[in-house]
Amino acid sequence: MQKKSLETFLYSIGGVIAMALILVAVNVIISSLRARVDLTEEKAYTLSEGTRAILSKLDTPVKIRFYYSRSANTTPQTVFLKTYARRVEDLLAEYKQVANGKIILEKYDPQPDSDAEDSARLDGVASAQLPGGEPFYLGIAVSQLDAKEVIPFAQPTRERLLEYDITRAISRVISPEKPVVGILSPLPVFGGGMNPMMMQMGQRPQQAWALVSELRKDFTVKNVSMIADKIDDEIKVLIVIHPKDITEALQYAIDQFLMRGGKLIAFLDANSLIDNRNQQNPMMAQMGGGGSSLDKLLKAWGITYENSKVIADLNYKMVLGDGSDPNAHRPTWLSITSEGLNNDDIVTSQIDNLWYFAGGTFSGTPVEGLTQTVLLKSSENSGLVEGFLANLSPDAAMKDFKPSGKEYALGIRLTGKFKTAFPNGKPGQTSEEVKEGEESKSSDSLKESKEETTVILIGDADMIHDNFTLQETQTPFGVWRRQLNANLNFAQNAVEQLAGDNNLIAVRSRATLNRPFEVVRKKEAEAAQKFQGVIEDLQKKAEAAQQRINELQAQKSDQNQRFIISPEQQAELEKLEKESVATDKKLRAVKKDLAREVDSLKTRLTWWNIFTMPGLVTAGGIVLAIYKRKLTAAK
Repeated sequence: MQKKSLETFLYSIGGVIAMALILVAVNVIISSLRARVDLTEEKAYTLSEGTRAILSKLDTPVKIRFYYSRSANTTPQTVFLKTYARRVEDLLAEYKQVANGKIILEKYDPQPDSDAEDSARLDGVASAQLPGGEPFYLGIAVSQLDAKEVIPFAQPTRERLLEYDITRAISRVISPEKPVVGILSPLPVFGGGMNPMMMQMGQRPQQAWALVSELRKDFTVKNVSMIADKIDDEIKVLIVIHPKDITEALQYAIDQFLMRGGKLIAFLDANSLIDNRNQQNPMMAQMGGGGSSLDKLLKAWGITYENSKVIADLNYKMVLGDGSDPNAHRPTWLSITSEGLNNDDIVTSQIDNLWYFAGGTFSGTPVEGLTQTVLLKSSENSGLVEGFLANLSPDAAMKDFKPSGKEYALGIRLTGKFKTAFPNGKPGQTSEEVKEGEESKSSDSLKESKEETTVILIGDADMIHDNFTLQETQTPFGVWRRQLNANLNFAQNAVEQLAGDNNLIAVRSRATLNRPFEVVRKKEAEAAQKFQGVIEDLQKKAEAAQQRINELQAQKSDQNQRFIISPEQQAELEKLEKESVATDKKLRAVKKDLAREVDSLKTRLTWWNIFTMPGLVTAGGIVLAIYKRKLTAAK
């Protein structure tokens, strides 16, 4: 009896030990595989196809040194950073796995006065000083042969951009030579110094635009003067931003740049908001700084840019609160969703949220030899309105607004062999000089591009300014610059397509994916259009009544009695008041109907999202239970 009990005990102990060993083995195997399930629609936590394409091109191993203060003391700050560091580590492990042996991953714990800390400093990895004074390292160094790129500190605020930062570093060490990009603009795109008086008042020097800072990470960026007579040959892509009052001489320089095979990205504007931001008169600043164009060049290409009126779109209008109205509608400030973007083009295919501010439109047919691709467009529920009036008073600008029923091109790309817009040579050269054989001034004037090149034209320049693309927030780990939209991604994608690695576009665009309620927006646009019609009726009735009062006053013979209300005028005023009261009631009713319809739709969608999945799981469980019960009953 005792022997049997001992055997049972030993078997039990052996079973427990065997089960423990199996669990440990399974855990080790699974941990080594690092299999993850990504349930997000955009696969935000899985390496993108762009990253995989870049990794597939590796023919020489790339070394990644990951510095992480794993042994740091436990504090609320380090707990947060360590949690984030583990996610970074998992991502790097996935890089190693996908690269099939072409990624060498080394991990270091830079403790004070250690070889790992010395290595971090030599690689340019910086530590963050936590409130307790302890340094915390969380950086990445990527190297191949003599080329090296460093992420000094992997900011948690850039988690959605982490894959892009790492992949960009790998791409840079593979191709260390940076293409040259030129930027030409009358605006302070590169920032600027301040006079000593302003600095004494505590104001900081104006910083370069975020677009410039981001481009400098991948390209050599040069400032091109507005009085330049030639675009440098080393520039591969020229970015022109709001070329207001551009001279023919500078347009000729751009023309010849294209003839030599250069590529152009131009952000034009119908009514620039940023152009007037330094004006003392707030009223003038609200009206915008007027339009810009490349008229001479566009005409030669068969393209017309509307820079006196701006696009208004009831489908894409933005709702921005201000001091007087928290739900103010701005039909000329557009939030363009995927329906307004070219989903088949690499520049816009993975972008779904662009903001477009009081911009113009493109029309016309490209001349022979050029092919046009529309990148951005309005909806059919759009039309053109006066730009300065739209900024000053959106309601006034939308008076008598009627949708055109057609889609307007807001951004286009022209591809092909361009012919010069200056067939007679450089502006200022006379025909007599050419006839007399003085070809020294025209011998360098090219008439047609030597090879196919590309021009991208965008009808709004405000869209790439920091005030309309980023939101800055102070955090314990520095300034968090959150992207409000994909505008910077779009601009970078365009430059990347013309000068860099197209695969980076797919990686960068994932950081700002946005999924608005399209059905809700369409319903709001339909209701708003109906609401706009009621407003117009009210305005027309008020204007007609006021005109009638003016006519009655003009009939008076005695000027001294001009401001005494006659019985006829009194009757007219009473009629106007009754019409206003009736119309106000109608407006309130329509507004309530609009709010009720939109709220009802949002409520239905909310409840649908909450109960659909649990309902499906419950139904599946019930069906499975009934099926098992039938099987049991059959036995």
